[in-house]
Amino acid sequence: MKKYAMETTVGIFVVIGLLCIGYMTVKLGNIGFLGEDTYPLFARFTSVQGLRDGSSVEMLGIDIGRVGNLTMDQKNQLAVVEFRIKKGIKIYDDAIATIKTEGLIGDRYVSIDPGGASDVLLKPGGAIIETNSPTDIQELISKYAFGDVEKKK
Repeated sequence: MKKYAMETTVGIFVVIGLLCIGYMTVKLGNIGFLGEDTYPLFARFTSVQGLRDGSSVEMLGIDIGRVGNLTMDQKNQLAVVEFRIKKGIKIYDDAIATIKTEGLIGDRYVSIDPGGASDVLLKPGGAIIETNSPTDIQELISKYAFGDVEKKK
């Protein structure tokens, strides 16, 4: 009888350990498990260089969501970015989305200026009209290095 008690105790600890590993996988992987608590917004950019599915979306320096799908609008030759914004975050229709870099050579993320001069909130599935594409640091450095930058007098 003592043998079975020891095996049962070990089995319980193994099951608890597996549940903890599963929970951490879901939490760290940003996987929606029991229904999404986000809503979609869209924006069009001329370039989304360095931006990836799952990149952070920030407003006022606070993480408010993730980048969803990256697709291309063939007709207008623009990149379409889907954002998954946490419910409860209000974004107005005069918001501005900008692709920025964390640090000098860090990952790309989307920064949203919330707007607010307008009284119209973006509804789920709405689009942010004003966008700014990322600055290509390599291009700027090569222009400076090879003398293509004009000097002001």
